[in-house]
Amino acid sequence: MGIFSKFVSKLKGQSTADPLDWQELESELLGADLGPTLTSQIIQSAKLIKGDDALASLTQILNSHLSTKARELANNEAVTAVMVVGVNGTGKTTSVAKLAAHLKSSGNSVVLAAADTFRAAAVDQLQTWGNRIGVEVISGKDGAEPASVAFDAATRVKDLHTGYLLIDTAGRLHNKNDLMAELEKVKRVVEKSLVVSEVLLVIDATTGQNGIAQAKIFTESVNVTGLIVTKLDGTARGGVALAIESALDIPIKFIGTGESDRDFAEFEPKAYLSGLISD
Repeated sequence: MGIFSKFVSKLKGQSTADPLDWQELESELLGADLGPTLTSQIIQSAKLIKGDDALASLTQILNSHLSTKARELANNEAVTAVMVVGVNGTGKTTSVAKLAAHLKSSGNSVVLAAADTFRAAAVDQLQTWGNRIGVEVISGKDGAEPASVAFDAATRVKDLHTGYLLIDTAGRLHNKNDLMAELEKVKRVVEKSLVVSEVLLVIDATTGQNGIAQAKIFTESVNVTGLIVTKLDGTARGGVALAIESALDIPIKFIGTGESDRDFAEFEPKAYLSGLISD
């Protein structure tokens, strides 16, 4: 059941909602990770809704808080370089592999760069995924610099002329400033060979409002162009996607809903809003 479904049902049978309905809706929205600011904005707009057009009006209100920026992944005539960033534990490396499988299934050539060299398991994980989905993975020697691996990958795939280079990056260093500096360096070095057309941030849907804080920090350093939201399967906090888009105007481009490489899809705003409202 969507977080707005009970509220819509009540409004359909009456002209206005009573104070208890508003309190209940506020509690549900906060519990669904919409956050206090967006919750307040939605409730103020919703108070103008009349019962006979409750569903259409609420859908319009929610849609107004989604980003209007393009959701399609950039596709250059030459190689399209995509950096994938995010803190450890969000499913970043898995998302890189799933995105590769998604692009390959659409007929694109894809190469992966294992630039999360500070975590040996990440390199091994990406290599395993690469073997599974039939995608080349470029990695360095043990202890290689992330920027060096990314640059080598960019130099090699530049000769391919078409396709995608997906760069997995570090998700944890000694402190936040070190991590951001490393990501900035990777982007700067890659762009000596290829333009980085996309920087995708992986956000765990279950982290709630913390996801917004992460997005702000990464955007300040590497200009995030889109989001991959993971762990949307089975979470009651489906509102986090709406909250992030409303707060930062960064479009969600893909969602992860399970463990399989098939549990990954382009984000569909209409389907998402329908899920929030439907019975």
